Amino acid sequence: MSSLFTGKVLIRNNSEGDEVDTQQELSLRLDNRVLLLYFGAGECPQCQAFAPILKDFFVKLTDEFYVNRSSQIALVYISQDQTEEQQDTFLRDMPRKWLFLPFQDELKRDLEQMFAVDHVPMVVVLKPNGEVLTRDAVEEIGRLGPACFWNWQEASEVIDRNFLAAEDFDDLAPRSLTDPIRRLKYKIEKESSRSHTSQDGPPCPYLSSAPLKLSKNAKFGLPEMPYRLEAS
Repeated sequence: MSSLFTGKVLIRNNSEGDEVDTQQELSLRLDNRVLLLYFGAGECPQCQAFAPILKDFFVKLTDEFYVNRSSQIALVYISQDQTEEQQDTFLRDMPRKWLFLPFQDELKRDLEQMFAVDHVPMVVVLKPNGEVLTRDAVEEIGRLGPACFWNWQEASEVIDRNFLAAEDFDDLAPRSLTDPIRRLKYKIEKESSRSHTSQDGPPCPYLSSAPLKLSKNAKFGLPEMPYRLEAS
């Protein structure tokens, strides 16, 4: 699925902000994987409710604390933030293996049109061949968690690897030394997310001002998503 970003630069969400700017690197990160395009914004109340769920979903599929090797999944954040500072603030607490487009990249608008994005948060799930598997997986991720990935993987006919790709070694550390620290880290993050996640707050400035309503999604920690993106 690297062809979607041919000629573009993706940035790794690590402390160095490493650029993925060659076709070989794009292929390594994106091909033969289930690709998630996450359209969201850090200041949006619904996105604030969904972000910890998406983070937990992704971490449990890719972090060596939970799995022996990273699942064949990739996520690209398509920012709907109003400023680059808002984007950076949001990404600061997200997984390092996430990728994102430079803030000013116009491909973001092209992708919005391509996938008919009219609200946030929205997660488009793509097969390795570029076919849309799920137009919006927000509810599915909230309801099933990591289990829904295995359904996507089977439907996508992803070729199972029997080895770790090079990038999966980047952040590995001896498990015997890091397990206690990581367990405490995830416990603190989870409790912090629960205490700070609120369904109240001002609406996103680029979304309609319709009042926030709760639906059946509320039992998964997700408010109903009635907000729509305004045409730019």
